[in-house]
Amino acid sequence: MTTSEPGAADISGPTIGQRVLYKIARNFLVIFSMTYWRMRIAGRELVPDGPFVLAPVHRSNIDTPLVAGVTGQRLRYMGKDSMWKHRAPAWLFTALGGFPVKRGTADRAAMRLCLDVLAGGEALVVFPEGGRRSGPVIGELSEGAAYLAIRAGVPIVPVGIGGSERAMTKGSWKMRPVRCSVVIGPPLYPPPAPADGKRAPRRTVHELTERLRVEMQRLFDQAQSRAGA
Repeated sequence: MTTSEPGAADISGPTIGQRVLYKIARNFLVIFSMTYWRMRIAGRELVPDGPFVLAPVHRSNIDTPLVAGVTGQRLRYMGKDSMWKHRAPAWLFTALGGFPVKRGTADRAAMRLCLDVLAGGEALVVFPEGGRRSGPVIGELSEGAAYLAIRAGVPIVPVGIGGSERAMTKGSWKMRPVRCSVVIGPPLYPPPAPADGKRAPRRTVHELTERLRVEMQRLFDQAQSRAGA
């Protein structure tokens, strides 16, 4: 879907200009992260080609630039629609992989946009913990990542991020030069979606979500250890 309205969701493939800008921005973020946070990434070879759901641990605002190093493929993110009010920043946010979702919109509408992104062959970043959390334990996850993976027939790539909470704590804008580590896990492939087009059984979504939680905890522990946290 393509539209000229600044605040509308643009989930179409990137233009040449957007591809160039994304590559420049991504490379800058990766170099900065490797220099300032001494970031190291393990498991890049596990990232599949084509569309997938990237599911990182979420402890800090810097998690988004850190996961940019996971793949050279353009990553897509949901953002508040207010960020797309004006044409210039709207173009910039879209070029950097974002697409707007209206606040208060039904989950179904947001899920539809996410499914369209995956159907377009792109990778989608979903933080299964929802907002930023604190501490060493991966608690209950939102089932959105599992739902999307099953409906779209794509794998989930779990990611552990260590050190980011110390590098930039919640509520603070101060970035500390703390070592960070990113550990990518093997893709989790979902069971086939129902052939009749109906929703996947609740139990199937729940089971995949639990598999994801266990794997995220394992990777988070590894990443924290590598970061010296």
